Amino acid sequence: MTDDLRDDWRDHDWSVLESKTEYETGWYTGGYDLVEQPDGTTKKYYWAELPPAVVVLAVADGNVVFVEQYRPAIRERCLECPAGIVEDGESYTTAGARELREETGFEADGLALLESFWVATGVLRHERGVVFAEGLTPAGRELDDNEFLSVQTIPVEDALAAAREAPANDATIEALLLASEAGLLDG
Repeated sequence: MTDDLRDDWRDHDWSVLESKTEYETGWYTGGYDLVEQPDGTTKKYYWAELPPAVVVLAVADGNVVFVEQYRPAIRERCLECPAGIVEDGESYTTAGARELREETGFEADGLALLESFWVATGVLRHERGVVFAEGLTPAGRELDDNEFLSVQTIPVEDALAAAREAPANDATIEALLLASEAGLLDG
């Protein structure tokens, strides 16, 4: 293949010749798209599709509210921001308020969407929203039947270092960096 063809890929329409769902679970759907590449060849691009999710960066009294839970997929306990699936008809902020209350037992007076974006675009069809929450008051937890977690608070100035300890969680680090960039974690 010539370098010109490699450089002109933007002009190609990337036709999907076939889209096939190979399996469906309660958590995600998986399959492939057979795509015509710029050089005329075809290739199967495999994907997994998940519903949108929300990650909540909650701050109270100079502390970030985390949850620690066991993640069977990696067989590790993880320190994470509260998070969960956005249910049909919910905005990221509505879902964030619900997940924060369910997992930590806190209600937030203020919630703001910091960013929404596609996650792991090489293989996933999955959107994530990061929500900042403040003005927290205790309200009681309502854990799902598969949630076994503990709530921890860590001073804002130590939160990123704690989140970066193995096993680090991408969504938690992203949330902390977005909030920091927005000036929401400044003392």
